[in-house]
Amino acid sequence: MTKIDPQPGIMEISPYVGGKSSIEGMSNIVKLSSNENPFGPADSVKEAIARAAHDVHRYPSVDHAELRAAIAEIHGVQADRIICGVGSDEVLHMLAQAYAGPGEEIIYTEHGFSMYKIIAHAVGATPVVAPEQERVVDVDAVLEACTDRTRVVFLTNPGNPTSTMIGLSEVERLAEGIPEQAILVLDGAYAEYVEGYDGGAKLVEMRENVVMTRTFSKLYGLGGMRVGWGYGPHEIIDVLNRIRQPFNLSTVALAAAETAVRDTAYTEYCRSENARLRVWLAEALGEHGVPCDTSMANFVLARFSCQDEAEACDTYLQKQGIIVRRVAGYGLPNALRITVGDESSCRRVAHSIGLFKAGER
Repeated sequence: MTKIDPQPGIMEISPYVGGKSSIEGMSNIVKLSSNENPFGPADSVKEAIARAAHDVHRYPSVDHAELRAAIAEIHGVQADRIICGVGSDEVLHMLAQAYAGPGEEIIYTEHGFSMYKIIAHAVGATPVVAPEQERVVDVDAVLEACTDRTRVVFLTNPGNPTSTMIGLSEVERLAEGIPEQAILVLDGAYAEYVEGYDGGAKLVEMRENVVMTRTFSKLYGLGGMRVGWGYGPHEIIDVLNRIRQPFNLSTVALAAAETAVRDTAYTEYCRSENARLRVWLAEALGEHGVPCDTSMANFVLARFSCQDEAEACDTYLQKQGIIVRRVAGYGLPNALRITVGDESSCRRVAHSIGLFKAGER
């Protein structure tokens, strides 16, 4: 009898678990577990979605030309170096699929995005973890982890769930130091939250071994639409387009993303509100004896004395109708990741953590 087996590595995958979104028996929920934009998409985007609904019986464009042109115009990049995907996750998957496989290695850092390990196993490659230093990427450790089998190095900058980031000079040093057969992938899911940061776009244009990915799921409030993009050398983008599904983005998603990237006034509002409330939340938690590293994203990593205290606080918050994210699976058992919500949500979670620390259980 023939036994049908999956490809090597598939059964090593533990399915990704998203942030919790509901609490049984509660309706007035504050969800701060998935790093979503608390303000949602712009009104202009909602209008674009409604208009696009009239054309859902038509196939979407194959080349995403209009969206790529809008991204290029707003971000000051070259449209023919852009590839669009179902979230930036699809672009990450395509990079691994195209450039790594059995007997080869994919490197990511100690507290890096959990999808990297899944992606490595999905293509049969070996995931390799480089240690961080106090929740910050250690470039020397990443370079030390490289071998002649290294094909892809994933770097989340700013990091998730750490919220920390390394400077451009360190990223350049990493790009210069990895083996010649490897690609450095700069995962910029939170790049828009860093004032004046291009996510590594200029570095992409300077080198042949760097690819940047970005998403519409965070600042633009389109997590439910699943749109992302990558920016890289022409040769790499050409390879990815050969394996990309031709109709991977829907008509509605394309219309929403193009409008979102062009509505710069709204994105600036969301960025400035996040920056203001991010500082306020971190300071409020610090006053309650819960430190956070300086965040460069749209969340803070609240650190407790031990895992038991972090889990007890999470349980207490859920009783108050507040959902945050445990991150023990990221090697941070004594921490909780808390999305920066709107002002009322930030005040509510800070107040509740204050009560917890004061002994109300």
